[in-house]
Amino acid sequence: MVEAPKQNKTDVTACILCSRNCGLSVEVKDNQFVKIKGNPEHPFSQGYICQKAARLQHYQQHADRLTTPLKRQPDGSFQEISWDNAIHEIAKRLVQIRDDFGGTAFASVGGGGQGNHLGAAYGRQLLLAMKSYYAYNSLAQEKTGDFWLNGRLLGNQACHTTEDVEYADYVLFIGTNPFQAHGIPNARDTLKHIKKDPNRTMVVFDPRVTETVKQADIHVQLKPGTDAFLMSAMIAIIIKEQLYDVKFIEQHTQSFEEVKTAFSRVPIEEYIAKADVPVDLIYQVVRDFAKAKRGCVRIDLGIQHTLNTTLNGYLEKLLYLLTGNFGKQGTNNLHTWFIPILSDTDERKSKYRRSVYHKMFPISGLFPPNILPDEILKAGEKRIRAVFVDSCNPLLTYPDTPAYEKAFKALDLLVVVDVAMTETARLADYILPAHTQFEKWEFTGFNLEFPKNGFHLRHPVFTAQGNTLPEAEIYTRLLEAMKVIPKSFPVLEKIAAVDSKKTAYLPYLSALGLTFARHKKYIPFAASILYRTLGKHLENSAASTAFLLPLSIQYSVLHTKAVRRAGYKGNPLTLGVRLFEQILNQRSGVVLSQHEYEEVWKLVAYKDKKIRLAIPEMLNELANLKNHQFSIEEFPFILLSGERRSYNANQIYRDPAWRKVDAEGALRIHPEDATNLNVAVGDQLKCISQHGEIQVTVDFDEGMRKGVVSLPHGYGMRFQGGEPIGPQLNLLVSGEHCDPLSKTPYHKYVPIRLEKC
Repeated sequence: MVEAPKQNKTDVTACILCSRNCGLSVEVKDNQFVKIKGNPEHPFSQGYICQKAARLQHYQQHADRLTTPLKRQPDGSFQEISWDNAIHEIAKRLVQIRDDFGGTAFASVGGGGQGNHLGAAYGRQLLLAMKSYYAYNSLAQEKTGDFWLNGRLLGNQACHTTEDVEYADYVLFIGTNPFQAHGIPNARDTLKHIKKDPNRTMVVFDPRVTETVKQADIHVQLKPGTDAFLMSAMIAIIIKEQLYDVKFIEQHTQSFEEVKTAFSRVPIEEYIAKADVPVDLIYQVVRDFAKAKRGCVRIDLGIQHTLNTTLNGYLEKLLYLLTGNFGKQGTNNLHTWFIPILSDTDERKSKYRRSVYHKMFPISGLFPPNILPDEILKAGEKRIRAVFVDSCNPLLTYPDTPAYEKAFKALDLLVVVDVAMTETARLADYILPAHTQFEKWEFTGFNLEFPKNGFHLRHPVFTAQGNTLPEAEIYTRLLEAMKVIPKSFPVLEKIAAVDSKKTAYLPYLSALGLTFARHKKYIPFAASILYRTLGKHLENSAASTAFLLPLSIQYSVLHTKAVRRAGYKGNPLTLGVRLFEQILNQRSGVVLSQHEYEEVWKLVAYKDKKIRLAIPEMLNELANLKNHQFSIEEFPFILLSGERRSYNANQIYRDPAWRKVDAEGALRIHPEDATNLNVAVGDQLKCISQHGEIQVTVDFDEGMRKGVVSLPHGYGMRFQGGEPIGPQLNLLVSGEHCDPLSKTPYHKYVPIRLEKC
C-alpha cells in the first residue's frame, strides 16, 4: 500500500533573528518550512516581515545539526553517549568541582540565545546549584554600560528605557541602522512613514551612508570614535542657549546645576571639529530637536561598541532628558518587564563579589565576556575550572578567539548545550543537543514596549528530531542528579492533577507556597519544580511553560490597572491566572498591559520618582575627554566590525548556502582608499590590527568615510568541519580593547592597516 503524501499544514510562530521577534505565519510539510510570511494576527508586528525570516529553514535543518549527546574521547574525537550516562557523569564532576573549589570555580556562558529565552530560566538554576554568581553572556558584551547608567539615573539597573520612534516628530538615530538591524517596531515601514511625512524629521549620525541614512533628512557623517565629543558639544549648546526644559527638569529631576556647570566648560566648536562635521549643521539639529514637540533618540551598538562606551550612553540620555523628551508619546520612556531578564547589582550596594583576577563587579547580575579567559587562566587557585556554554559560540562571538581557545582547553570541564556543532562545541568534554527553537515551547524576553506591552509564547511547530531534549528537561535532570532537588514531589503532583482551571490553581499555589516555606532551599529551583509537578498537567505538552503562572500573577499584582485595561478581568490573583491562560492559548501572542503615559514615572525606582542627572563618574570622564588621543600612525584605517547586512545574521545560521550575495563577507572600503592601495573589487587584502590579522575580500562603498572600512558579523564558521568561511573578526580584537568601566569591547573602533596579499 502506497502511503498517502503528507499534507501541508499552516501554523504561527515568530522570527528569531533580532530582538523584534516579528510574528510569522508558516506553511509546514515533512517537518520543514515550505513558506514563511508575516502574521497579520500578531498584536505588534501585524504582518510585517523582513527578508531574513524567509530563510529560517537554514536554521532548522543543516549538516551541523546535533542529534545525540556526545562525549569527548582521549584522542579528541566524540562518541555517542546516553542521556542517563551524560547527565550522571556531568553531575558528578560538577558536584566535585563545587565541593573541592567552591562556587567561583564555575561559570555559565550564554543561556537564552536570540529568541531562545525560555530555557534560560532553567539554565540559571544550575548557576545557583553551583553556588556561583559568574554569569557571562552577550548582553554583558553589548548593553551593561547602559544598564549601569540606568541604575544611577533611575535607581535600579533593571529600569530600562525604550523609545516611541513611530510617533516622534524629530528622531535622532545615533550609531544605529534600523533598516538592517531593526530594533524598532516594523523598522522599514516606520522609516518609510517618517521619510514621507513633511512634518517629521529624521537625523542619522553614522560614519557611513547606511540604508537608514538613505531614508533620512539629515546625515551627520562623523569620524568614528568621536561620538562623545559631538554629543557633549550638543548638550553644551542646549545649556548655552537655554534650550533645556525648565519645567520638566524642576518637576522630574535632581542635580541639574552640577550638569549645567560641567557642560558649560565644554569647548563646543573644538569638539564638533574633532567629529569633522559642519558646526552650523549641529547647531541646527540641536535647536530643532530641543524645540520639537515629540523628540526621540534611538541608539545601538554604534555608540555602545566604540570609544567612551559608557560616557556615550550617558550623553545620549541627557539629550532627551534635558529637553524634556521623556515620559510622553513620541519620546523616550521606560517599560515593564514580564520576564525578569535584568537584576540590580549596583556595586555600591550589591552583596555580589567581584571577579577574582580583574576585580570586576557584575552589572545587572552579568559579567563581561572580555574578562573570562583571564579568570580561567590567571586567577590562580580561585580560577574558573568548569564552564557551561548554552546557545552561544564564544570562540567566534567574543573578543580574542585565541585567548578563548586557550582558556577553554585549560578547563577541568566544558559542557556545551546547543543545536549545532559549533566551534566552541568542538572543544567541549560533553555536548548536549537541544531541540531547535521551533521544536519546543519558546518565547522572547525582549518585550520592551510602552505604553502597550505584549508577550508571545510560541508553540512547537515541528516534531523534535533525533535524540534531543529541551533545556527544561536537560537542566532539571542535572539538578536531580546533583541531588539539589528530589526527583518527585508527591503532594504537589497529586494536587496539580486536580483540574486546576476550575480552581484557578489556588490549591496548587497554596501547596507550592507551603513547600517553599518549609524548604527554603528549593526556592531558587522553582522553575524545575513547577515543570515536574504542574507542568505535567498542562495541555499540549506545555510543561516547560509552567513557571509563567507565578510570573503572570506577579505582573498582574504589580500592574493591575494596566492589565485590566488590556481586557483581563478579576482580582489580582485571578487576573494573573487569566493572563496565564491567554498566554498559553493565544498562538499569535497577547497584549499584556496597557499603560497611560503618566504612569512611566511609577517605573522610576527612586522613592521620590526623580531622575538623578549628575553621575560623578561620568562627569569626571567628560572632564578628561579633552585628553583623549586618536591617532595610531601604524594603523591608519578604522575598522567598523560587526556591520549588519542583508545576508548576515547571528551564529545560528551555519550553512553558508543561505547567503545569496556577499558570500565571503567582503571588506567595504571607499574607492579612493582602494585606489591608493592599488586594489580592485574582489581582490584580497590582509587586515592587520595590533592583535592579529585576517584575509579579506575587497568591495567598494562610496558611502564609506575615507579612512574607514567595515566587515560584517556572523561569518568565520567552519561548516561541516571545513575551513572558515568569511572574516573571523575576533582574531583582530583584544580583550583589553574595551571600555574601562563596563569592559564592553570597542568592536566599532578597531585601528588597522591594510596590505595586499
